[in-house]
Amino acid sequence: MKSYIDSVINGVERVDRHQLEFRQAIVEVLETLKPLLKSNSIYKEHSILERIVEPERIICFRVPWYDDNNKIQVNRGFRVQFNSAIGPYKGGLRFHPSVNLSIIKFLGFEQIFKNSLTGLPMGGAKGGSDFDPKGKSDNEVMRFCQALMSELNRHIGQFTDIPAGDIGVGAREVGYLFGYYKKLRNEVTGTITGKGLDFGGSLTRTEATGYGCCYFMREMLNKINTSFDEKRVSISGSGNVALYAMQKTIELGGKVITMSDSSGYVFNPKGLNFNIMKEIKETKRLRISEYAKQDKNTKYIAGGNIWDLSCDIAMPCATQNELEKKDAELLSRGGLLAIAEGANMPCTPDAIEVFTHNKIPFGPGKASNAGGVAVSGLEMSQNSIRYSWTFDEVDEKLQTIMKNIHDKAYETSEVFNDKGNYIMGANIAGFEKVANAMISQGLV
Repeated sequence: MKSYIDSVINGVERVDRHQLEFRQAIVEVLETLKPLLKSNSIYKEHSILERIVEPERIICFRVPWYDDNNKIQVNRGFRVQFNSAIGPYKGGLRFHPSVNLSIIKFLGFEQIFKNSLTGLPMGGAKGGSDFDPKGKSDNEVMRFCQALMSELNRHIGQFTDIPAGDIGVGAREVGYLFGYYKKLRNEVTGTITGKGLDFGGSLTRTEATGYGCCYFMREMLNKINTSFDEKRVSISGSGNVALYAMQKTIELGGKVITMSDSSGYVFNPKGLNFNIMKEIKETKRLRISEYAKQDKNTKYIAGGNIWDLSCDIAMPCATQNELEKKDAELLSRGGLLAIAEGANMPCTPDAIEVFTHNKIPFGPGKASNAGGVAVSGLEMSQNSIRYSWTFDEVDEKLQTIMKNIHDKAYETSEVFNDKGNYIMGANIAGFEKVANAMISQGLV
């Protein structure tokens, strides 16, 4: 089976040689499928690997818009509809200067398996633009979102493709996107998730990814007979995911000792305060250095690396490839008990190898980061039945989904004689469902 996997990887490297992030995601998933492919030849017979690494559709388009000086600006828009074997395409939109086709393809590929693991009928997709909403006025953001939706609306719909938010796309951006979609299509449906509560959004959606990561971590800790109680927790980032991972960590008894943004990080061995952090990062949208000005016991380290500090639990929640081999080695020597990815692919392959070698439980993003899309799926259900569940009802469903994801990954790792290998377990479990659906549906 290694030669079959290698041939597919080599094929991707040949045709997509400049798409480094996408190639990294392909290798990470396919290498872990060896036990499954060795025990079942049907996937090779149906060329599932060759088909699953190729998106069903890639949409690239220009996005011209007027800034506040009445000058025309031009950005590039993307939507990669990767796989619809188990449901309509589902995945977020990212607005960030770093966005390119490689990143969108890697995110869309990961989304296939993440969505599969939730147990909900959702295919995999991702989209976005190299537009940077930072520093833009509300009117500029609105005009850009409307320009983007002028093209994107042709390719999405509640039974076709349901976008959501991601980095750079929060409540404001989703509102503008949904409003213009509604105007263009003359329909009010659940085509976009992450909407405001006043127009079809779901309670708990804002908190879902951060909460979900903590719920997955709780199950991981249970397997090694411990809990969050009094544990030192490092969380990278300070955006939506990091902020609500912080809140749930504290509720579960842990101490969040560090958080970061692109300027540096703050550190308090006694634990950071959620309310102060929320006001600074979510309400006022200030740099994290402002936190240290309000808490004299907290240090701010400009330009520092959050992973230089030892901790009991790590949750990287910032961006891809932020935690490298040297960071993993430091964390391992410092007594790290477990790590769960709150972002998409935040750990490099070399870092993951260090954690695996040291037998530190590692929750891959497609499993531990699945809380956001899980509640997006629940938002779609609520929109379809024209009903809203309470915060506690949605949170209870989220906890159940995250526990099921954990248990499925753990049990699958046991079946293939590598107990506790969540990477292999999650990849195989997510892949099997999609691959079996593809075989059942024929060559489409």
